[in-house]
Amino acid sequence: MMKRKVCVVVASRANYGRIKSAMTAIAEQNNLELQVVVSASALLDRFGRAIDVIQKDGFEVSAKVYVVLEGETPTTMAKTTGLAIIELATILENLKPDVVVSVADRFETLATAVAASYMNIPVAHTQGGETSGSIDQSVRHAITKLSHLHFPATDLAKQKLIELGEEESRIVVVGCPAIDLLLDLPPLTQEIFGRTKGAGQVPDLSKPYILVVQHPVTTEYSMARRQIEETLRAVSTLGMQTIWLWPNVDAGSEDLSRGIRVYREQGKKDHIGFYKNFSPGDYATLLKNAECIVGNSSSGIREAEFLGTPCVNIGTRQSGRERGENVVDVEHDKSQIESAIKKAVDHGRFSSQLLYGDGTAGVKIADYLANCHFRIQK
Repeated sequence: MMKRKVCVVVASRANYGRIKSAMTAIAEQNNLELQVVVSASALLDRFGRAIDVIQKDGFEVSAKVYVVLEGETPTTMAKTTGLAIIELATILENLKPDVVVSVADRFETLATAVAASYMNIPVAHTQGGETSGSIDQSVRHAITKLSHLHFPATDLAKQKLIELGEEESRIVVVGCPAIDLLLDLPPLTQEIFGRTKGAGQVPDLSKPYILVVQHPVTTEYSMARRQIEETLRAVSTLGMQTIWLWPNVDAGSEDLSRGIRVYREQGKKDHIGFYKNFSPGDYATLLKNAECIVGNSSSGIREAEFLGTPCVNIGTRQSGRERGENVVDVEHDKSQIESAIKKAVDHGRFSSQLLYGDGTAGVKIADYLANCHFRIQK
């Protein structure tokens, strides 16, 4: 029996964390052959070069696709998407996969789905059917309509896919693959900071710390500078040890990054360490042991819920997403953010409701891809 070729396109550091366990399971599946395509910000140093972590984890990269245009505006996002479609079409023609796995809701992910579906290559989409703010909501649903097989994380997401007109027989609830990585985490040691580059103060992990991950909101990109300054002011006032991750490549990223750089260069960094990227395992370990996570990353909704870590979710980027008791929502306001962090730290750990799965998503995805019958016509 010929092995089915499964092409996974990784476009960002978050993409990788959301699909790593499935990549591992696909590589270990006897009837499947894994093809890894790395593209977009996952190739760029200023966004942490996720490709280095991917290769260090032992995955062979089948192709690289450089497509990100400078500027971080809605225009560059649109043009990057168009360029990615062109480049990915060539890559897919060369690799000739039997199925392409598309992850979540990135604009680069939309390019993957467009290229593959037009080439009559089945598209398997993870994390469809969810609700959130920003342009991600529209992109996610667009990818759903271009996809032929769906691996949603929750039962509610499955129902939304059905409401969107997808056939129930094409939908398999598996949970979120990112949760799989939380079952066997490396220990919390200072060695984490020896495996990644940073600036500012190196935190002492034997003492309490908070984790900040805040990305631009594409539909509010012109407000990115003001929004990040509110968070910076709140964290500065609190004075707690802070591990701060650099933002992603979405529109508004440059303004948001500029706000961080100005703050850092003013010398106000005695309790904050700024980092471009961590491996999925190191990031999860830091999240597990943090007093709380602050910002607008979906990891505060997904992984933090599983780990019981309090989350201060800022703004509209995660609006409507299923969430547990660990999440408190605030606006881009220094006083609200500061107050919410204090309450989160005082509260401590939460009990998980396993909203996004039990840690077996990757194996479920690989087993289904190995045995299912693909149908292009919808």
